[in-house]
Amino acid sequence: MSTFSPPVKNTAARFTENKYLVTLIFVTSLFMFWGIAITMGDVLNKHFQHVLSLTKTQSAFVQFAIFGAYGVMGIPAGLFMKRFGYKNGVLFGLTLFATGSFLFVPAAAAASFPFFGIALFILGCGISTLETVAHPFVASLGDQRTSDMRINFAQAFNALGTIIGPAVGSYFLLRNNVEGSTDLTSVKTLYIVIGSVIATIAVLFSFVKVPALIDPHVTAVDPEAANVDTHPERKLFQHRHFKWAVIAQFFNVAAQSGTWAFFINYGHEKMGFTDAVAGNYMILFFVLMLTGRFVGTFLMRFIAPHTLLAIFAACNIVMCLIVAQSFGWPSFIALLMLNFFFSIMFPTIFSLGLKNLGAHTQQASSFISMGVVGGAFFPFAMGAVAEHDVASAYYLPIICYTVIFFFGYKFYKVL
Repeated sequence: MSTFSPPVKNTAARFTENKYLVTLIFVTSLFMFWGIAITMGDVLNKHFQHVLSLTKTQSAFVQFAIFGAYGVMGIPAGLFMKRFGYKNGVLFGLTLFATGSFLFVPAAAAASFPFFGIALFILGCGISTLETVAHPFVASLGDQRTSDMRINFAQAFNALGTIIGPAVGSYFLLRNNVEGSTDLTSVKTLYIVIGSVIATIAVLFSFVKVPALIDPHVTAVDPEAANVDTHPERKLFQHRHFKWAVIAQFFNVAAQSGTWAFFINYGHEKMGFTDAVAGNYMILFFVLMLTGRFVGTFLMRFIAPHTLLAIFAACNIVMCLIVAQSFGWPSFIALLMLNFFFSIMFPTIFSLGLKNLGAHTQQASSFISMGVVGGAFFPFAMGAVAEHDVASAYYLPIICYTVIFFFGYKFYKVL
């Protein structure tokens, strides 16, 4: 476990301190790698429809395997982090990530979708562990008052990863799709490279020295600056804002996974794009999320994070209504804009849910990460509707954004 030092009163809330810079840079880079892995799954979804002759509903098992791992791994990852510290938690997550990637080789050799499901599940356990550890890790690298900004900044690099994922996936997996082909060589080669990169990152991170962090167990001189539980007599689930963060994150990732999973289908069926062209538009889709993260981080200097969250959720309700109408380019532009407004939701819900939890922070991170399991189930519902009309499937995320709106509007408050 990392050694802790007591918080120091600081009237000016800095983004971080110099002693944390190397650690912050390294941990921030991890956000990019799981962004690549998750969006690569969206390309695999479409690729497996071709080479393994799957329906849209069947291919949704790609998302189920990845996001379902969050429901299984959230609590074990939190317990591991609490017992062995942030650094070892990161190394554990990277090891699972690399292992899952290398298992794509025997899965491709067997041409077995269930085997791919196992590989994706183990990979998902790895990125679940990384998310569980990385968010409170980044939040602890400085003043609590700027934790929202740090997490949104780190998540901007996650958005960069979501750009790289579909770009690489479309190039290697969709570009040369041949009708009736069952060749999985490109999948095998791609995941050998991914596994090798992740294994290298794990080795490099093992040499990083993590400085002392702020101890959430001590009494702070400035409770606004440090993450101190203002109601230490309460159990974790007696903190209302935390419970609502778990609920909001469940619906947030549900909307995300469904929206991303059928983006290429929407471009192909409603806009007449080839799969490769639709995959290229997916790159723009994630560029807008990257832009939204930087814009959102900047706007948080002037607008309270919870207020900005509510505004962006309301905007996405409008975007979903437009997408579902199949208006051609106006609807497709609205589909692209969903990712811009989605940009700040995951990190902001996470950081708001961790406020003033003190010694409960690491356990809380586990449960908020488990909320990501919403992404395992929602694509099935959207896929069932998309079998008849992919545009109509985008009515369903409106439910999710309504929940997020109320969290940002009211239920974020630490009471």
